[in-house]
Amino acid sequence: MTGTLYGLGIGPGDPELITLKALRLLRESPVIAWPAPDQGDSLARAIIADHLPGNQIEIAIRIPMTPGHFPTQAVYDKAADEIAEHLIAGRDVACICEGDPFFYGSFMYLFGRLSEDHRVEVVPGVSSLTACAAASAAPLAGLNDVLSVIPAPVAEDVLARHLQQSEAAAIIKVGRHLAKVRGVIEGLGLMDQAHYVERATMENQRLMPLSQVPEDAAPYFSMILVHRRGEAWK
Repeated sequence: MTGTLYGLGIGPGDPELITLKALRLLRESPVIAWPAPDQGDSLARAIIADHLPGNQIEIAIRIPMTPGHFPTQAVYDKAADEIAEHLIAGRDVACICEGDPFFYGSFMYLFGRLSEDHRVEVVPGVSSLTACAAASAAPLAGLNDVLSVIPAPVAEDVLARHLQQSEAAAIIKVGRHLAKVRGVIEGLGLMDQAHYVERATMENQRLMPLSQVPEDAAPYFSMILVHRRGEAWK
């Protein structure tokens, strides 16, 4: 019997926002794999640290964070080979994924490399999208609203076009693109309808109107929610 690779969504940061299924598989799997920057600690592992039984083999997937070099194919090739060795030996592997594995999650790169030859099961998790909406007390969309999820690194004209075509939008991966995003939103007259959420559900979470966010760059784990009506239930 070969092992199964589990892509476990562990939520956006609060350790209690892991599902019962993900928690069970996390504890039962003899091998766990988790993403981390090329230097420093892993946020994903920190989220689930208190849930670990303490006797598992651990695989750190070190991912360079240099802009313009993501995803680094060689990193996922190496990780997939290491994970495959355990699967072939009959050991299940739980790959830890912040938020949801298939919502802009890096787990997709492992899935693409391993799913044809190995059993892979994806366990959905609480995504940053729904976590930011809950934290800011701002429903994402209602009625027949079109909701757009827009990565902040896109060009200004692309960002503006999507914002103009949607009743509601979530702008993700804000980081160093804050000034550009703010300028587009202000130019469209939507500043009063824009909510800023930083590190949703974590201990250092911050919430404020976009107009009050300092000019310096936001962290990667930040999001801007915009609704044209201001409130989705109206």
